[in-house]
Amino acid sequence: MPGPLVLAVEDDAASLAAVAHELRDRYASSYSVVATPSPDEALATLEDAAHDSEGVALVLAGARLPGTAGIDLLEHVRALHPDAKRALLVPWRPSEDSPTAEAILDAMALGRIDYYVRRPAASPDELFHHAITSFLLEWTKVRRSAPHTVHIVGETWSGRANDLRETFKRCAQPHAFCLADSDEGRALLAGAGADAKLPLMLLPDGRVLSDPTNREIAEAAGAPVDLEQDDYDLVIVGAGPAGLSSAVYGASEGLSTLVIDDGGIGGQARSSSLIRNYLGFSSGVSGGSLAEQAYEQAWVFGAKFVFMHEASSISPAGQSLIVTLADGRRVRGRAVVLATGVSYRRLGVAALEALNGAGVHYGGPISEGHAMKGRDAYVVGGANSAGQSALYLARYARRVGLVVRAPSLDAAMSHYLIRAIEATPNVEVMIRTAVVGGGGDGRLQHLVLRDLVSAAERTVPADGLFVLIGARPHTSWLPDAIARDGDGYVLTGQDVAAAARWPLERSPFSHETSLPRVFAAGDVRSGSVKRVASGVGEGSVAIQQVHALFEAAARSADHGSRPDRASAA
Repeated sequence: MPGPLVLAVEDDAASLAAVAHELRDRYASSYSVVATPSPDEALATLEDAAHDSEGVALVLAGARLPGTAGIDLLEHVRALHPDAKRALLVPWRPSEDSPTAEAILDAMALGRIDYYVRRPAASPDELFHHAITSFLLEWTKVRRSAPHTVHIVGETWSGRANDLRETFKRCAQPHAFCLADSDEGRALLAGAGADAKLPLMLLPDGRVLSDPTNREIAEAAGAPVDLEQDDYDLVIVGAGPAGLSSAVYGASEGLSTLVIDDGGIGGQARSSSLIRNYLGFSSGVSGGSLAEQAYEQAWVFGAKFVFMHEASSISPAGQSLIVTLADGRRVRGRAVVLATGVSYRRLGVAALEALNGAGVHYGGPISEGHAMKGRDAYVVGGANSAGQSALYLARYARRVGLVVRAPSLDAAMSHYLIRAIEATPNVEVMIRTAVVGGGGDGRLQHLVLRDLVSAAERTVPADGLFVLIGARPHTSWLPDAIARDGDGYVLTGQDVAAAARWPLERSPFSHETSLPRVFAAGDVRSGSVKRVASGVGEGSVAIQQVHALFEAAARSADHGSRPDRASAA
């Protein structure tokens, strides 16, 4: 084939002709487009493509096909080509056909299809092409086949090589990893020169970096590393959903805005392979894509970013605040939004900690999913992120164990995810169970599971372990003037007042901390809802309150009153 396969299967001759015309007219120069009315011929084509290095990018199937249903065919596609995007071809208004609409909704909820595509109307049908190009873009990201991919070569999966992989997970940059003793690794090393040292980074422009520093990594990932100025209206610490939302709203409303993050963009959201219930993304959106689009949106509005730099302290300075970075540089802001988020809790099993990055992973399996093909994988956790990870791994792994300490999934997981897990045959839910041991020869090979009721233990083969068991907030660097609850989450608003930590006569804003002019948004805030959508909402609310603060301070200055005694300063 001249390129990745795009396959359309439809028994209606007129519809198939229209789909084939649109696909060939727009994509034939880069993709191998095949259109057929026969499901048997389609399956034969897919089986042949399983041996082709180009892969299958997209399969479109009519709802009703001779001898089978389009949904059944698309489900079979996943077994042959886990990366392929799968869409059902439907009439222009599928909601008017109740059985079709119900079948589509059920198939999407259960992961049998990715989405649906309306059959093309008058040519060119740009709405049709918008859907197709969106699928192809997501497929390209998953395959890591983009021409701007950074290649990382390591001697082992752990150590510094794992640090590089974790860094690129947090940055908006496609990357691929291979071991030095693999065929691909040896080929890349041969082209890198005799002086190359592991771990190695090969950049799209041909540069080779041996055991690179964090600054070199950030620059390679296209992440800003230098401050353009040291005085801003608004300083945001953290570039997850809440921080990016604050940046978009702050910069778009005229505030000079700086975002600081010790990694890259996206925070915990980047570990979500597919968020189906985020408003406005009816076909779902990956956490990484959402973060990348938000970053670009904030940048277009004028927000500045500094990545790979950790904030180490914050202190008042007159009517401003000083944020000090770990390297000693200082930046001044009239207000600060804390959006530092959380990090995953550790299992605390020494044998598994030693294999971190060598089969044991804290966070979702976005980069490691391919490595689990035909293997046994386990996910620890009972919340949405764990459920999403289990479903994502089920595309590749022979078997996925979802290990949950609770007696059921109902307490912390969305109903649509529970339904999808129950309908996925290679996912086994293990309730009242804990991971208490494991090990392997240089990589994870087995786990020890304990039944929390009987205390019985058993050893199971395992090639991958993904741990999502709760989180701790990134607040240890904050001064004592910023009050926190017993778990380290930042108190705001009425909680601050109730703790008798508020120093001014006016009441604190609902997202303001006990240090005036410092706000908190997203997961780091005590009592927040730990969801992407709520983090985005809290970011916008924090900016509304920053504006109210500035306006009150301006009124106080006009009247010659002391700002700290003003009604909202």
